[in-house]
Amino acid sequence: MAFLVLIIVPMLLGIYAQMKVQSTYSRWSQVGSRSRITGREAAVYVLRKAGINDVEIASTSGHLTDHYDPSRKRLVLSEENYHGTSLAALGVSAHEAGHAIQHATGYSMLRLRMSLVPITQFASQLLPFVLIGGFIFGMLGLIKLGILVYLVLTIFQLVTLPVEFDASKRARAELVATGILAPDEMGGVSKTLDAAALTYVAAFVSSLANLLYLFLLSRR
Repeated sequence: MAFLVLIIVPMLLGIYAQMKVQSTYSRWSQVGSRSRITGREAAVYVLRKAGINDVEIASTSGHLTDHYDPSRKRLVLSEENYHGTSLAALGVSAHEAGHAIQHATGYSMLRLRMSLVPITQFASQLLPFVLIGGFIFGMLGLIKLGILVYLVLTIFQLVTLPVEFDASKRARAELVATGILAPDEMGGVSKTLDAAALTYVAAFVSSLANLLYLFLLSRR
């Protein structure tokens, strides 16, 4: 029974989180801001208010491909958010600017997350071998290796949570402080960012569940 819970619950949570973020973003991307400021402009204003002038802002293809690359000081927005003027576009853009502010101010959890990136990337490369060997062939050695792999991934996902929550908190505050949005427009922004945050919670739960699953499997 425990094995089924560890597989089914995270899977359902992951599906729900993806459906939630897609539906919420779709809804609020149809609601324009009164300022008519684009996502790129919002990111520029937020960064300038924080005294940050050395971050490149670029656009990329794809849906919700927005991210901040601290190694290159590059804030990348999907084209729909780069050019968009919706509440969703401004919320996502300000969120990524929040990450740039974290980087500039030396936010401790972001520094920790960055330090975990190399070992997390290595663990991710081992994951296919762990899944094949551990789940299909039942090779005990690979199950133990899988425990280590998922331990690294779980720690990384755990550290990611405060980083994402803090970036959203900064985004909400800065959008109002800069006058980009009025307080009564923040409902759509908050719902968009909260839905996005749920995907990170789901990723952590999934990684933790896989870690527990492999641990229990190794004890049988």
